[in-house]
Amino acid sequence: MEPFKFNKKTDSLFTAILSLKSVKECEAFFRDLCTIEELRGMSERWAIVALLDQGLSYREIAAELKVSTTTVSRVANWFYNGLGGYRSAIDRQHHQPSFKKRR
Repeated sequence: MEPFKFNKKTDSLFTAILSLKSVKECEAFFRDLCTIEELRGMSERWAIVALLDQGLSYREIAAELKVSTTTVSRVANWFYNGLGGYRSAIDRQHHQPSFKKRR
């Protein structure tokens, strides 16, 4: 399998996402772009990231979200060892007035 590389198509997608102005616009865009299962999967991964950031254990996260610890571990690997995308988004979300930290 050929390794993934960002290109003009991915840049175009990311530019389109960055142009969206509200949660409602994002909902419409992602519903048109993704399958329900893709949306569920991305939402699940993002929920795992939020709980990892709050310091919950893998077992606590798995129990709360009804996912396997293997799933939590996979997401945690990218959260702790990835390119920093999760961290950037979490840090920016913390600065939004509507953000509520659980702990």
